[in-house]
Amino acid sequence: MTREDLAEVLEEIASLLELKGENPFKIRAYRNGAQAVRNFDGDIVALARDNELTGIEGIGEALREKLHELASTGKLQFHETLRAEFPAGLFELFDVQGLGPKKVKALHDTLGITSVADLKAACNAGKVAGLPGFGAKTQTKILEAIAHRESFADTFLLGSVSPLVEEITGLLRTHPEVSRVTVAGSFRRAKETIHDLDFLVATKEPALVCEDFTTLPQIQSIIGCGDTKSSIRLKSGIQCDLRAVSNAQYPFALLYFTGSKEHNVALRSLALKQGLSLNEYGFTPTHKENPAPIPEVNEEADIYRALGLDFIPPELRENTGELEAAAHHKLPRLVELGQLRGTFHNHTTASDGHATLSEMAEEAMDLGLQYLGIADHSKASFQANGLDEERLLEQIESIAKLNAGYEHFRLFAGSEVDIHKDGSLDFDDSLLARLDYCVASVHASFTLSEEEMTRRICRAMENEHVTMLGHLTGRLLLKRDGYAVNHAMVIDCAAETRTIIELNCNPRRLDMDWRWWKRARDKGVLCSINPDAHSTAGIHHIGLGVRLARKGWLRRQDVFNTRPVTEVENFFKTPKAKR
Repeated sequence: MTREDLAEVLEEIASLLELKGENPFKIRAYRNGAQAVRNFDGDIVALARDNELTGIEGIGEALREKLHELASTGKLQFHETLRAEFPAGLFELFDVQGLGPKKVKALHDTLGITSVADLKAACNAGKVAGLPGFGAKTQTKILEAIAHRESFADTFLLGSVSPLVEEITGLLRTHPEVSRVTVAGSFRRAKETIHDLDFLVATKEPALVCEDFTTLPQIQSIIGCGDTKSSIRLKSGIQCDLRAVSNAQYPFALLYFTGSKEHNVALRSLALKQGLSLNEYGFTPTHKENPAPIPEVNEEADIYRALGLDFIPPELRENTGELEAAAHHKLPRLVELGQLRGTFHNHTTASDGHATLSEMAEEAMDLGLQYLGIADHSKASFQANGLDEERLLEQIESIAKLNAGYEHFRLFAGSEVDIHKDGSLDFDDSLLARLDYCVASVHASFTLSEEEMTRRICRAMENEHVTMLGHLTGRLLLKRDGYAVNHAMVIDCAAETRTIIELNCNPRRLDMDWRWWKRARDKGVLCSINPDAHSTAGIHHIGLGVRLARKGWLRRQDVFNTRPVTEVENFFKTPKAKR
């Protein structure tokens, strides 16, 4: 069991109780318990297993007993009994964008819907539109959400599989017959979504390692097992492939299975020009009579060097100019996680966050950060308990009081201010001037045309007090496409107005998309790697953000929150036109 396993079971219990129409306080207790599990700073799985959860806020006696049972046995009878009361397919409905427990309950009770297939048929028959609280517009949106879900049936978020990758690579490293381990494929290249996981090991006993791979505790089924390759499907649904090679083959296999396909094709073309054939096993001469010498290769970098190239970081291997840059020694020195000094766009319990100001600050300090920017929602985001003017002023005072007690840390007072449909902001300039910084974001009216949305966002960036633009397209990966917006025009406007664009590193957003950061960098637009954290655990997503920033060709100097606190303070005090 992992921390997330514990939290997900509690979340599902809450949803099941809501389906049954149970007491809302009881439902909330399970949701709060799930959040407490996610936010706890320590090995909560071990504590639960040892029945030592006493004194943890949000986890009462009843939850302590259930978590102990779950962590020590791998299952919870109460949860399984609840689940048995409903058809198995009903749980698929919670994965459809826009459906919460109340709507699922209504669909189940009124129309007898027990699966996504049932829901799709009912929508196509026009039955859902007639239900109270739904209507034709909701029915259309549900069909769109189902179609979107079907198109990503075998796709997974980069951020969601990262803990799993760490767990499996850790297990492979402990194998006595394994000398080297790496995860390859699109995960290593930091693609925002992936279809499967490709593990690579160097070993003298490939058949044994492949067989042992099929006994992983996370496994659901074995797809195939051979002497050098095994394929399994995990309980999460993702396919994992293991390839076992010799130590000599390892660099070549790592290069090949990392990809991308386009990058590999370009490398093979370079090799052929030097009289060499390059594949996943090594170099071989193309001419038998006058063979080219075989370069000595121990690491991936040796392969690039043999082809006259600087080593190309995995994140850049998409054949988008990296080979040309490597040939002319012009590859950027990419930003690293250890270079971040702080981060912005973080929420607290004042709006829709799950941790207090001081709790968020303490977590940031534990991570070694020098500063943390708070940006709770503004009043237009009523669904997120957005702050009105009075509450925002109170928060500014609270931040000032906390800062008075810190010696080597700084909280910055900000706000995630809604951009209205016409491009105006949710607070007037006099209040925005009281803030250290402002993140401007779109949270409503997503259906504007590309031209209207672009004009709306650009008008907001023209405001002197808008420091950063939040989640540019509003996308939710695998759930909701971003709204139409002209990236190039927004980037040009950001350059002109000296507005920072955030790389929102919430695993479901990763917005602005990595494909646009190189253009932004070349235009002089700064990036801020922001977690959009709604809990202390959310702050940790900055590591994912750094991976995507690297994929976007960003260097340390391109990322605003690599700056020390004094430079950040001076930046905020300087008028935009002079930055």
